[in-house]
Amino acid sequence: MEYTLLNNGVKMPMEGFGVFQVRDADVCEQAVLDAISTGYRLIDTAASYGNEEAVGRAIQKSGVCRCDLFVTTKLWVADASYEGARRAFETSLQKLGLDYLDLYLIHQPMGDYIGAYRAMEELYKEGRVRAIGMCNCYPHVLADICETVEVTPAVNQVELHPFFQQAKSLELMKEYEVQPEAWAPFAEGRHGLFTNPVLAEIGRKYGKSAAQVALRWNTQRGVVVIPKSTHRERMAQNLDIWDFTLTDEEMASIAPLDIGHSEIVDHFDANFVRALHGRK
Repeated sequence: MEYTLLNNGVKMPMEGFGVFQVRDADVCEQAVLDAISTGYRLIDTAASYGNEEAVGRAIQKSGVCRCDLFVTTKLWVADASYEGARRAFETSLQKLGLDYLDLYLIHQPMGDYIGAYRAMEELYKEGRVRAIGMCNCYPHVLADICETVEVTPAVNQVELHPFFQQAKSLELMKEYEVQPEAWAPFAEGRHGLFTNPVLAEIGRKYGKSAAQVALRWNTQRGVVVIPKSTHRERMAQNLDIWDFTLTDEEMASIAPLDIGHSEIVDHFDANFVRALHGRK
């Protein structure tokens, strides 16, 4: 496992385990237990996932020292205000059964997210959370936040995979020293990622799968990845990406796979935004 140093000096694993859409409590708890026993130390959840309690139970049962785990959760749109963020943070901590968080993120830059971020800055200064940040910020939004707040976001978790590479976003994050983190590093299986001929051909050289190549490609760009699986064997495969390095030519061969936009979500669609606010 490799680590990255956030802009405040906190050490964060370059690969973690995500639990998006793992809503069954028993399945989620077992998955997190399996992930931790497999070697994952970064666990990523969110209030909106509805599984913080299951994640917390797994952490307690894992037997791994809390100081060795890096736990992330996220603030949902409905709580995006100063007071809402203070309340939501306490609720998440209680559900997780933790005394502090390693990383607290605003899930979507919507509603009064600046007010919410002010509350998160206070929580950070109080030592309740080791690092704070954002999710789903495109360059213009991230630049505005970085120029507005006192504590620069440590992380921006966005969609990043071979079919949506977001080079401009990565460039801006580097400028502001914001750590990029990839959700959906497998593009949710779109474009046949697991059998993509470019990724598969590279993988054959190293005895790796197309999925492992996709993860390694992102980490070599300096991106933290949080793949999800409920199968222990697949968890181990996803973690087995640190014994090979893609060449410059191989990295360049993946670049043309970029289609330049998301096919998972559209943050520029007004109906999608209204849905995130709970409107039908």
